[in-house]
Amino acid sequence: MSRSAEVERKTRETNIRIALDLDGQGRAEISTGIAFFDHMLTLFAVHGFFDLTVHAEGDLEVDLHHTVEDVGLVLGEAVGQALNERRGIKRYGHAVTPMDDALAAVTIDLSNRPFLVYQLPELKSTGIAFNPLQAKEFCRALAIRGAMNLHINVAYGENEHHVLEAVFKALGRSLDQACTLDDRIHGVRSSKGTL
Repeated sequence: MSRSAEVERKTRETNIRIALDLDGQGRAEISTGIAFFDHMLTLFAVHGFFDLTVHAEGDLEVDLHHTVEDVGLVLGEAVGQALNERRGIKRYGHAVTPMDDALAAVTIDLSNRPFLVYQLPELKSTGIAFNPLQAKEFCRALAIRGAMNLHINVAYGENEHHVLEAVFKALGRSLDQACTLDDRIHGVRSSKGTL
C-alpha cells in the first residue's frame, strides 16, 4: 500500500506543489525561495525518512509569511492524504533532539484534533529571514491541515539557527514514529474506534 500524496495549491499569493512519501529514504528536493526554510525542510525529510519534494513560488517581496504558511498547509494536507484513514499507525510520536546549545522535544498525536503548543526560549535575533515566528506559522498550518496535536518545547538554546534545526529534526523524527505501521493495531488506535 502506497503511503504517498501529491498536493498543489495555487492562490494569488503562492503557487505550491508538494510530493510526499511517508515510507521513503529521506530524499529531499526543496525550493521555496527561502534558503534557510529549504534547509529546515530538508532536515525534516532526512531525519523523518520522508521523500519530500517542495516547489513553492510566493510573493516574497511582500513578506515570507504567505509562502511559509502555505507550505505548511500543503504539507499538512499531503500528510493527511498519505495517511488515508490512519489505520494501523502508532498515532503517537515523541523525539528529543539536541543541536549544540539547543534541546528540542516534539510530541505528536495524529488525532484528527488539530492543536499547536509552541514554546521556545527567548532568543536574540541573528537576522535570518526564516526565524522562530515564521517557524511557528509553518507549524500551526501543518498541525491544522495535518489534523495533528503538535507540541514543540525547546527547554533551552541560545542560537536561533541551532534551536530551529533541533526543532525540525525532532519534528521529522516524531512524525516518522507516529506514522509507523504496527501489526498489532487493527483499524485506528483509539478506544472510541474512530479518530
